[in-house]
Amino acid sequence: MHIIKHFNTITKHRLLVLRYCFKCGLIKQGLCHDLSKYSFVEFFNGAKYYQGTYSPNHNERLDKGYSEAWLHHKGRNKHHSEYWVEINPQTHKYEPVPMPIKYAIESVCDRIAASVIYNKKNYTKDIPLNYFYKELAFLPMHENTKALMEELLIYYRDHTDKEAFKYFKNIRKKKLYCC
Repeated sequence: MHIIKHFNTITKHRLLVLRYCFKCGLIKQGLCHDLSKYSFVEFFNGAKYYQGTYSPNHNERLDKGYSEAWLHHKGRNKHHSEYWVEINPQTHKYEPVPMPIKYAIESVCDRIAASVIYNKKNYTKDIPLNYFYKELAFLPMHENTKALMEELLIYYRDHTDKEAFKYFKNIRKKKLYCC
C-alpha cells in the first residue's frame, strides 16, 4: 500500500488543476476539484493500486473487473463526461448530453494536469490531446462537448500556456453549454 505516494500524487494533481482553473476564472471549481479523491473508497483503493505512472483505477479494474474508486469518482465530479449521461425520453436509452462549458474547461485542465503529473520530465504539450484521441472510441461524450474539448486541447498544444488559459477564460464567458 502506497499511502504517502498516492497522497502526494493526488495532491500535486489537485494543486495543478487549481492553478489552471484559477487562470480560467473557475475559482470554485479549482478549489473543489477532485475532493472526492480523499474519500475512503477512492483514497484507499488508489493507495492499494498505486504505481505512479497512470491512474490506479486501471489496476483496480484489472484485479476486480471494475473500479469501485472510479464509479464513486465519476458520479461526484462534473468535469467527467461519464457524469453527463442521461436517459433520452424519446429512445429510453442512456445517451451523453452536452456538458456545461465550465466543466468542459475544467476537464481540459484536468487532462493537462494529469498528463504533466504522470509523464513528469517526458511531458510535451501534445500528450493531453493524444490521450483525448485515444479515449474517444470508448468515452461517452456528446458530439458538441467532443468538438469543444478537441478545440481547446489543440489550442493549448499550439500556444503558450498563458495564451491558452486566457483563450479558455474567454470561451467560458461567451458560452454556457457545449452546443
